[in-house]
Amino acid sequence: MVTFNDKLKAFSVELFKVQAIKFGEYKTKVGLMTPVYCDLRVIVSYPKLMETLAGLLIEYFGKIKNFDIICGVPYTALPIATAVSIKTSVPMVMRRKETKDYGTKKLIEGVYKEGDNCLIVEDVVTSGSSILETVKDLKGAGIECRDAVVLLNREQGGANILKENGITMHALLSLTELMRFLREADCIDNSIVEKVKNYLANTQVNPSVIQKSPSKNRLELSFLARAKLAKNPIAEELLQLMATKQTTLCVASDLTSSTDILNLAERVGPHICMLKTHIDIVEDFHPNLIKPLQEIAQRHNFILFEDRKFADIGKTVELQYSKGVYKISSWAKVVTAHSITGKGVLDAIKGSEGSDKRGVFLLAQVSASGNLIDESYTKATLKLAEEYPRLITGIVCQSPLALDNPGLVQLTPGVQLEAKGDNLGQQYNSPSSVVLERGADVAVVGRGVTKAADPGAAAEKYKKILWDAYSKRVNGN
Repeated sequence: MVTFNDKLKAFSVELFKVQAIKFGEYKTKVGLMTPVYCDLRVIVSYPKLMETLAGLLIEYFGKIKNFDIICGVPYTALPIATAVSIKTSVPMVMRRKETKDYGTKKLIEGVYKEGDNCLIVEDVVTSGSSILETVKDLKGAGIECRDAVVLLNREQGGANILKENGITMHALLSLTELMRFLREADCIDNSIVEKVKNYLANTQVNPSVIQKSPSKNRLELSFLARAKLAKNPIAEELLQLMATKQTTLCVASDLTSSTDILNLAERVGPHICMLKTHIDIVEDFHPNLIKPLQEIAQRHNFILFEDRKFADIGKTVELQYSKGVYKISSWAKVVTAHSITGKGVLDAIKGSEGSDKRGVFLLAQVSASGNLIDESYTKATLKLAEEYPRLITGIVCQSPLALDNPGLVQLTPGVQLEAKGDNLGQQYNSPSSVVLERGADVAVVGRGVTKAADPGAAAEKYKKILWDAYSKRVNGN
């Protein structure tokens, strides 16, 4: 009876015969030199060998439970995943290495639903960096990832790195097993086996080998470049809007009169990217306020932003967001929420009535003096934001955060030309410092505009100062 081990040995010999396994001096993706190189790209030219590999993977799948879709790491593993998908009828999705600048602009192609569990398929793992890149984009599309099945584990630390990032790796072959199989078949001699053994003993990778590209730093990228990386549709819209309109100004219309709000929106509209409201302080509120406000926002191309700061249990938030006299979900594209009550508040907003295009700014820091938010709370908020990439537009904070997530927008309140405070604990930052020192993408200005003799002229002044600071930031001068 032919055992699974026998099949793996025969497959290993076939890999050697088609020169998918090479010996010499080669460089790996993470920059390490190696005496053995696995070039599995050649398998696509050998249909029978590809069929054998797909069969081995399918037989091995018994160790992996509960996955809905599969995804091959681009590009070598794409045909492998395709062969497996065809044989098993398990749906497949494809991850692009770059976003298209036309059509749907998707990074993940195929049919899937949020919450699907995806099995990653890869050919060779050294550090696991390619798998982690794929997992990041899949999670950005709302897809869960827990397991990766690979043809060859080079035994250089990749399995541990993946485990630390929540991914369990399952390997058909280890490099040690491959060497043993090839030696037993007289494909190689003992000197090569010993050389590879010594190499593995002395060349291990660690997480520091996986370098993050400096071009992905949020503060160094243009808004247009970041729009292509945004997972939340409102974040994408906002970043594009800021780039085309050349404004990062959000005016806080903390006014109690419907007429005053509409007049303010009309005057500052040409100069802002968002208008922030506290709709529950409007003393003469009537639903008839919303339609003309939406018309002004559309005409002047800015986003309506309700600063509700949701922080209750999920069911209550669902009602606060979509019911009552304000029906916030029907007109505000983006709202704010605290993370204090955890996932419930975000699940409620995500599942409520209203547009499919919606966003949330999570409060990670606030501008009020004496506030109780500490570093651990801020870190937990950022982690929560990563778990809801399709919902979270950005972070409200006072210092540069989420630098490695350029698709998130940093919104910083408390901005005024005269950087001072008030007698109620509000602390102000200057427009330039909030962009260059505190990392703001969008700056919120309230009384600096609303109390000005000419709010339109004041908004235009803030707009120019803020845009000049942003231009200086991305141009590095």
